[in-house]
Amino acid sequence: MHTVTRRSEHLQEGGRTALFEGEGFGSGVTFFWVDNAPGEGPPLHRHPYSETWAVISGSAVVTADGEVVEVSEGDIMVVGPGTPHKFQATGTERLHMMCMHDSPHLVEEELDDYDVPLAP
Repeated sequence: MHTVTRRSEHLQEGGRTALFEGEGFGSGVTFFWVDNAPGEGPPLHRHPYSETWAVISGSAVVTADGEVVEVSEGDIMVVGPGTPHKFQATGTERLHMMCMHDSPHLVEEELDDYDVPLAP
């Protein structure tokens, strides 16, 4: 069995980031194919499974469990299950990153963002 789908079929409304949920395609993973302008990124949230990020180009500042980390092209970062996290594209280039979820469908809990710094 094999399946082919196009990135354009998974674009989020009004954006350039695509969300692929594997469950409907016989896959055990879900991922965001991120294409963010500087300053863009998701609000603080968490998942009941791990998430692995691979930065293809650009840079971002990540807040994970209250700690601020900078990532850029070639970096891989793993956030464990239940860890509050968010990221924001930085610099002058667009951020291209794969955010891989260890789940066949997206499970996400948005969190209040008080007292959690985004940048050092």
